[in-house]
Amino acid sequence: MAKIISQETFDDVVKENIVDFSMSPNEAKEETIKQFEAQGINLANIIKDLTINPDTGKPVLNEIIDDLKTYIGQKSTDTEQLLEYLSILDTECQKSISHRVLAGKNGAHEALVTLLEQELANPQPNLTVLEACLKAANSFTNKQPDIFDAEALAVILKLLPIENENIVILALQWLQKASIMHEINRQHIVNAGVVKKLKPFVSKQSSLKLIREVLAVLRYLVLDDDIRVEFGCAHEHARRIASEYIVDLTKLLGEYQDPNVLADLLLTIGALAVRQEFCTTIEDAGGIKLVFDIMTNNTTSVRVNREALKLLRALGGNDTVKAHIVQQGVAPVIKQVLETHLANENVISAALACIATLTLRVKDNSTLFFGTGIAEIIVETLRTHSNNKIVQRNGAWAIRNMVSRSRDQCESWLSFGAEDLLNVALTSHPSIQQDVKAALRDLGCKVELREEFTGVAEKKIVSM
Repeated sequence: MAKIISQETFDDVVKENIVDFSMSPNEAKEETIKQFEAQGINLANIIKDLTINPDTGKPVLNEIIDDLKTYIGQKSTDTEQLLEYLSILDTECQKSISHRVLAGKNGAHEALVTLLEQELANPQPNLTVLEACLKAANSFTNKQPDIFDAEALAVILKLLPIENENIVILALQWLQKASIMHEINRQHIVNAGVVKKLKPFVSKQSSLKLIREVLAVLRYLVLDDDIRVEFGCAHEHARRIASEYIVDLTKLLGEYQDPNVLADLLLTIGALAVRQEFCTTIEDAGGIKLVFDIMTNNTTSVRVNREALKLLRALGGNDTVKAHIVQQGVAPVIKQVLETHLANENVISAALACIATLTLRVKDNSTLFFGTGIAEIIVETLRTHSNNKIVQRNGAWAIRNMVSRSRDQCESWLSFGAEDLLNVALTSHPSIQQDVKAALRDLGCKVELREEFTGVAEKKIVSM
């Protein structure tokens, strides 16, 4: 079994090489690595690219954290020195997750939270110091949300009411980093009342940057990405946020022209449309028409159209809303998207999935889509993206749902070459065979259906 050493041991030897043997930091690190490797030491757990102070031989990251602790302990008021410390900490933490983990072990989080609390306790907080602390906190928390705690959340609650956009944005970004891959943090954030505190920012008066950061926080609070937790609260969070925001967010669709803001709004609304009643609420607020208008006015925007299609698909989960979406003329809009973005796999995939949802078990919807001539374009998407498994699967769904109750369409689909393309997908993408076979079956094509699960009874059943 390979021997290992601690980071402290490695750093001490680097320091010795610099102080005692007058080596440069790079020479000292190279010599240290050679020494330990010659002894059979496994250095996989060691951070080898730490910036070293050439005068002391110590890692700059460790020294800066010690300096911050000293600054706090001595209750220093040298703001310029503090800002320099925070800038160096920010730079070091941006280098890698290893740097951030080491900073955490040395107490960086506690130091930053203490500095923020001390500054917020002043009648007139120094906004420059707050901003520098928040930048460092964001860099430090990135991809290590476990470090976020109740004290940090309490600080954010005090920061949000501050009438300074940069401070609020940095606080929101800190919330985002604390929410990713961490279910417990999300629950604490929601239970602390952060959702209501963000409501004033969801307004046309907010800047584009601010509204986008707020929307990101709302989306991250409904994530379900923490594998350490058996049961999360994503649905409950979505319900609570939607009850508070869904109408306002829908109305904002008509207030902005910026494609990035529109895409974020569409994405956020789609993430919150998790219940039948929310789909109805979005429709009642004029959401369907607004989405159509956005797609029509942004025909070339990949992101806007992709998120709009995803939202329409989510709304299609409500059968009544689904009928209204098709009746109001979604078929030609989606056909235009397919034609415009034929080369883009992401948009095409979203469009095909949307068609599959809107035509599921509804013959009239299928007839309206088929009447636009969309079948030939769907077949062309399968031909163009034959190597993309998701496009092939979603295309098979769309074909199956369109013909399953409208067998009169089959001849047209076959004349466009759907059978040959689906058979190619059957061979090229084994993991989606069942989806492709279902489309071939409903087209009336020859397909081999195999019983996947069979068993043998332990005892024969005797007829009486």
